[in-house]
Amino acid sequence: MDEKTVEVLERVYTVPLSCVKRVPKNQRARRAVKELRSFMKKHMKSDRIWIDNRVNTLLWSRGAEKPPSKIRVKATKFEDELVEVVPIEE
Repeated sequence: MDEKTVEVLERVYTVPLSCVKRVPKNQRARRAVKELRSFMKKHMKSDRIWIDNRVNTLLWSRGAEKPPSKIRVKATKFEDELVEVVPIEE
């Protein structure tokens, strides 16, 4: 039997989000999502980024005006260049 090996790349990142403090208060959580996506594109070398709902909830948990200054996530890159971003449970 021929089994195909699936190449999966997993990494844990601490994504700095302090740059979102430079935008207007009501746009900070939205900008944090964009910064997370941009960080993942740069570090995982892929344009296909899927952010889990738990990460989104974590970014928006304190409202649009006070997103966290950094977030720990696990990024998994699959063979088809899809990157899945999930939170690290602490």
